[in-house]
Amino acid sequence: MSEFILEARHLVKTYTQRSGRFGFNTTLVKALDDVSVGLSAGKTLAVVGESGSGKSTLARCLLQLHPFDSGEVIFQGQQLDKLSGQALRQMRQYLQMVFQDPFASLNPRMRVGEIVGEGLVIHGLGSSSEQQKKVVAMLKRVGLTEADMQKYPHEFSGGQRQRVGIARALVLQPKVVVCDEPVSALDVSIQAQILLLLKELQAEMALSYLFISHDLRVVRHIADDVVVMYQGRIVEQGSVSEIYETPREEYTRKLLSAIPGNAMHH
Repeated sequence: MSEFILEARHLVKTYTQRSGRFGFNTTLVKALDDVSVGLSAGKTLAVVGESGSGKSTLARCLLQLHPFDSGEVIFQGQQLDKLSGQALRQMRQYLQMVFQDPFASLNPRMRVGEIVGEGLVIHGLGSSSEQQKKVVAMLKRVGLTEADMQKYPHEFSGGQRQRVGIARALVLQPKVVVCDEPVSALDVSIQAQILLLLKELQAEMALSYLFISHDLRVVRHIADDVVVMYQGRIVEQGSVSEIYETPREEYTRKLLSAIPGNAMHH
């Protein structure tokens, strides 16, 4: 058995970009260029890079939301890219995602109670009264109330909407949660609250997080290990303290120096 709960081995994902006056010139872009990462159970692995580095592509390939050209994804000892249909749907319960923009990812015509309970219905988990109980308990756990079940997403602030997104992902009791820039759309004061909530829930529910971010400042508060990506490749990886205190790569140092008020250690 792998020591990792979720692992990518040698992922390659290319796509074609058209250029030139009539789009006749095509260039192959490697969104993922032989990327291998491993997420340890109960830990947070942050994948950091600028936009276009391949970090979000990696997240979607890990969750089988995007096909990839070659490589494999192993979840709890099973090769996910070999599963299909019912088997993949069953696995999906244990692999959930919290998105960057909580408004875009919540159906505006559904009440919050339905949004949070939707996964329970899809996976047929429990009777409707049990589902209702789970939804109420989860909403309370993320700092919302039972009355909020009747409301629609537009009635909430950005931070509250992200709490709904977190409740929706966690009500299924997943093992791995991919957090794709989950606080980058929020005010800095709210970011800290959401990061704290994610950490508390991780400890309570024994969750493993893959945390995608362009912002090393955010990552410092939540990650155990960090992978730095640039143009589809991993350029550096290590524990959070190694990456912050002794970054080896120029690119990592550049990302660190972009943090406000962060004087690099010389």
